[in-house]
Amino acid sequence: MTTKTKVISISSVVLILLLAGFIYFRFYFVFGEGVKAGELNYLVYKGYVFKTYEGKLIQSGFIGKTAGAIQSYEFKFSVVDKNVADSLMRCSGKEVELHYKEYLSPLPWRGVSEFVVDKILSVKEKK
Repeated sequence: MTTKTKVISISSVVLILLLAGFIYFRFYFVFGEGVKAGELNYLVYKGYVFKTYEGKLIQSGFIGKTAGAIQSYEFKFSVVDKNVADSLMRCSGKEVELHYKEYLSPLPWRGVSEFVVDKILSVKEKK
């Protein structure tokens, strides 16, 4: 093996490893995990090529020190597991507590959101 061939081989291996590391970090590395609670607004199954479950959770709360000011937050998420999605579809309008994982970038077959719900922790009837 010549020196030129060794340099090209080593450079190729390093480049492939760097590319694999970048792809893993960008699309598969779990950046954060957490729990969100609120009223499930909707969960739909949609997409042109990759059909995914997309949902929205409405979280209400108070803001600042102003008297009576109420602020609501929308938590948009995707669901990969069909069993979790089927359970959530029966919970529209109910108070739910969801466990999610946050990724740095979405993948088309995983959904359009960086937040992917993987578990339902609790479901309560709305008062």
